[in-house]
Amino acid sequence: MLIVALLTVLIALLLQGFTHQQLGRSTTTRGRDDAPAAVPGGEAILFRGAAGLTSRGLPDKTVALTFDDGPDRRWTGPILDVLERAQVPATFFVVGSRVTDDDSLVRRALDEGHEIGNHTWTHADLATSPIWRQNLELSLSQLGLAGSAGINSALLRPPYCSTPEAVTASELAAYTRAADAGYLVVLADHDSEDWRRPGVTQLISNTLPDDDGGSIVMFHDAGGDRAQTVAALPGVIDGYRARGYRFTTISAGLGLDEGAVMQQVEGIRALQGDGLLVAERVAEALAGLLTWLLLPLGVLAVLRLAVLMALARFHVGVAWRRIGDAWVLPPLTVLVPAYNEAVGIAATVRSIMNSSYPVVEVVVIDDGSTDDTTEIVESLGLAGVRVVRQQNAGKAAALTRGIELATHEVVVMVDGDTVFEPDALRWLVQPLADPRVGAVSGNTKVGNRKGLLGKWQHLEYVVGFNLDRRLYDLLRCMPTVPGAIGAFRRAALRQVGGVSSDTLAEDTDLTMAVSRAGWRVVYEERAIAWTEAPATLTALWRQRYRWCYGTLQSVWKHRRAVLEPGQARYLGLVGLPYLLGFQVLLPLLAPIVDVFAIYGLLFLDPTKVVVYWGGFLFLQMVAAAYALRLDKERLTPLWTMPLQQFVYRQLMYLVVIQSVVSALSGIHLPWHKLDRTGLDLDALPAPTVR
Repeated sequence: MLIVALLTVLIALLLQGFTHQQLGRSTTTRGRDDAPAAVPGGEAILFRGAAGLTSRGLPDKTVALTFDDGPDRRWTGPILDVLERAQVPATFFVVGSRVTDDDSLVRRALDEGHEIGNHTWTHADLATSPIWRQNLELSLSQLGLAGSAGINSALLRPPYCSTPEAVTASELAAYTRAADAGYLVVLADHDSEDWRRPGVTQLISNTLPDDDGGSIVMFHDAGGDRAQTVAALPGVIDGYRARGYRFTTISAGLGLDEGAVMQQVEGIRALQGDGLLVAERVAEALAGLLTWLLLPLGVLAVLRLAVLMALARFHVGVAWRRIGDAWVLPPLTVLVPAYNEAVGIAATVRSIMNSSYPVVEVVVIDDGSTDDTTEIVESLGLAGVRVVRQQNAGKAAALTRGIELATHEVVVMVDGDTVFEPDALRWLVQPLADPRVGAVSGNTKVGNRKGLLGKWQHLEYVVGFNLDRRLYDLLRCMPTVPGAIGAFRRAALRQVGGVSSDTLAEDTDLTMAVSRAGWRVVYEERAIAWTEAPATLTALWRQRYRWCYGTLQSVWKHRRAVLEPGQARYLGLVGLPYLLGFQVLLPLLAPIVDVFAIYGLLFLDPTKVVVYWGGFLFLQMVAAAYALRLDKERLTPLWTMPLQQFVYRQLMYLVVIQSVVSALSGIHLPWHKLDRTGLDLDALPAPTVR
């Protein structure tokens, strides 16, 4: 579904760009090596005869007024008015893309007895275009006429053509191909553009023929200032009439039936024309919408970065003021739910027991593991550590049972792959000195950050998650205490009925429930725990898919927080909209923005697109550097950010889109446990002195 949607948008933008000549734009100049070529017969109307390409002109004392490059909303109407007053028929060679913009003028011209010819789809120079482009230009223009006026025309005026004497070899080759396809290629005996900015009198005198032969006069009814054309046209008509000329269309002058030149279309051809008309207008609207959408999205993204950076610095002072003069060290119970965590459970338990915290009880809840998780914990022989086994019931059930078994009023929840810094527990419980605080989020960091994927996730944790948590903390709307490290009051947990299994993001669900119960939830950035991030793209996809899907479930479950008083109102009015806006809606739009960036590189000024993209990347890198400094991390991973934009970011977009589609479709997503390899404890950074 996503691929189909993106391809549809891309095709629409390509059509819009091609329609407006933004790609492969023709030139009006010829190469110096393009030699002149003699038109067989030397006349202005070329066609395929029995012996090959030939030409003929109009009969003596006849004149055909032709108008190129329209229809134009500004000039074609006044020209039609002049022709109507003079009762003169004319032939309009229209640009297909202009016809789809406004078909009313073409229909008016037909209703008033004028003739319509093909002037290509984008006013492309057939002489310098490849054959595939020539065919596309002519066929699209015919479809445009079919959709807008219900006709196809056998008349063709090649753009940038002039008189037979001016034809070059490359032009003649292109005209021959068109004639072989059944077109009457119409040049001109007199071109009003042969005189640069003539006065009206000069234009009239240069247009009138020197003899009484047939005459095809080329005017232009679009582009630039055509006031001269409108002003001169009555004089040209009067001049020809004074010479005894009869006005005609191209087909009538050749003695052809109008129906043979302008054929009515119906059936499949008419439907194809209607489809092109709709597609072109949708593409135009889409391109316009995206153009206007980029500006507010860019401004919103920049403002968000600025607000995050400003509040992050302010949060440092708030966090220090939150701590009293003396350490608050209540006895606490650490709960470690474990399912097949044999690879990392020993490191997790040891890091807790080696903590600087004085009184710690550790309860490992083995949720039906099929490996040696229980045996490994028991073999450690650590006092204060006990293992409880249960049938596999899920992480939420394991945590709920652990809460029932805990003997202390402060409960810390830890994932089975997490390693604590020695002072993490000390810092984690300090905000609980405030009786209004019911839960505290710690600072989770990626431990396996050696590879490119690890560095990308490291940046995401430090820049994305932790900057957001500082914002949530200050605005009192923290949506998630991560399962890797979080402290809770048992009173708050009892009030919300323990950990629910209603969603796949049990940590987000629990945090929102605690907030709705009236408790403050805060972020303590000095409580650091190291976690093992997914080591493969497949594992990352599964983890983030579960996170995003569970977050959507949690938002829906707690949507009524906006209607509730007190602490819940902060979550409902700020936390949930921010979560949906920046973690769901923007990622949904991001692939389309990326497609539009490709469109910009192809059809717009690529320099501006690159500058825009580079400037936004620079701002992201500045924010990332600031976040890394706040977390006392090295800046070396910043070099991976440009690559992150092309791979990692796209993966996260796809995850969000798939999660939203799954949620809207009512698909039940099963739990996916990640395959662990275990953290390399020797590779972890040294404990931070704070």
